Amino acid sequence: MFFNHLKRVSFIALAALLLLPAANVRAADVDTMDADGTSADIISKFVAATEGQQNVGDSGSVEMDISASLPKLQKQGHLRALKKISRLGHSTYRVLSFQGDNTVKQQVIARYLEAEQKAQGDRTMAITPANYKFKYEGERDGTVCPAVYVFNLSPRKKRVGLFRGELWIDAQTYLPVYEKGRFVKNPSIFFKRVDFERAYTIRDGKWLPEHMTSTINAHVVGTVELDVYYSNFSSAVDASDEEGSDSGVRPAIAVAAAD
Repeated sequence: MFFNHLKRVSFIALAALLLLPAANVRAADVDTMDADGTSADIISKFVAATEGQQNVGDSGSVEMDISASLPKLQKQGHLRALKKISRLGHSTYRVLSFQGDNTVKQQVIARYLEAEQKAQGDRTMAITPANYKFKYEGERDGTVCPAVYVFNLSPRKKRVGLFRGELWIDAQTYLPVYEKGRFVKNPSIFFKRVDFERAYTIRDGKWLPEHMTSTINAHVVGTVELDVYYSNFSSAVDASDEEGSDSGVRPAIAVAAAD
């Protein structure tokens, strides 16, 4: 069976890549970008906005609705979880409900959450001018959504974790609101192609995850589809949910065994 051949670390590595935000851009990298003055100014402001949020270590909670499927195997599953983030930046999860096939739960959803847990603080593949060339495509007006600046991204090197695609930057806050692309190098020989989209919402001067979707074309098993929606953000966590407390919140690795 495919999952007997697919190394656990391979899926975890891939899922971790899907979690990397557009943050952690260093001001020192801006002058390495191939761009005109207008786009360089936008990126400079993007640097300041995202770098400022990276320095804030707020605790909080968010609800996650995760749907995953293996169409070729006719298997799917849907899990709702409450994610809590401590003041130290560590995440724990409480499973609220699950419906579907246990293969999807154990091999896709649980490993995705485990990757999310382990990937925190890893910004080595962030969207920076050191890693990407930015091509300014112009401004899109706010007829349907708030005005955004659109950039095409091309990685400077063919390296695992980098992608070719788009970045949208909010024209008022200079925070990221949308990313989409295809990874230029897969983290495993079992994956043929990985496409993804990430959308963010801006609230109180911060960008928060709203939706992530990914389509993974893999050998043997075919397509793996994953959708994650985030809702009900809270900026406060009870003292009982800090590290070292018995809060009843399970780590991601235990999701597979949760009822």
